[in-house]
Amino acid sequence: MRHDSAVTGAQDEAAPPGPPQGEELIRALHDQHAAALLSFVLRLVGGDRHQAEDVVQETLVRAWRNIHRLEPAAASLRPWLVTVARRIVIDGHRSRQSRPREVGDAMLEVMPAEDELEKALRLMTISDALDALTEPHRQVIVETYLKGRTVNEAAAVLGVPAGTVRSRVFYALRSLKIALEERGVTS
Repeated sequence: MRHDSAVTGAQDEAAPPGPPQGEELIRALHDQHAAALLSFVLRLVGGDRHQAEDVVQETLVRAWRNIHRLEPAAASLRPWLVTVARRIVIDGHRSRQSRPREVGDAMLEVMPAEDELEKALRLMTISDALDALTEPHRQVIVETYLKGRTVNEAAAVLGVPAGTVRSRVFYALRSLKIALEERGVTS
């Protein structure tokens, strides 16, 4: 009986012991086609050897699962293997395109996340400590530290001499330090 395709037809019982079956067939497929298949798949995956090896392995696994449909006496099973490998690559590409890229834990170590709760508590404590200051001391801290003005600019806004602003900043910082220490904040 003559076979022209890689898919099984009816077997002739009178035929001499034929080509390998089962595990032997898969080993034969690997020995005969794995190198050429790997070379073909490497081009499809842009030279990623690990991905290409995974595709070749998956192709041979699918051949093993469909061993009952394969015709070992066919001239070559390579066209079937190449088609399966190409479809695996296409399916992998499509699945990567349809979902967001996964990020490993290594990226989290590079980009530390700031603790928003800690920041909020710190701002509340500072705000509470500022409220404990006298109005002139709070004004100079707001103008110089929070608004970033120079002593002369703060003096112009507050309508006091620059020396008074310097003096108030000195005493305001000292009072703010004590107020923060009372709230459990240390340097």
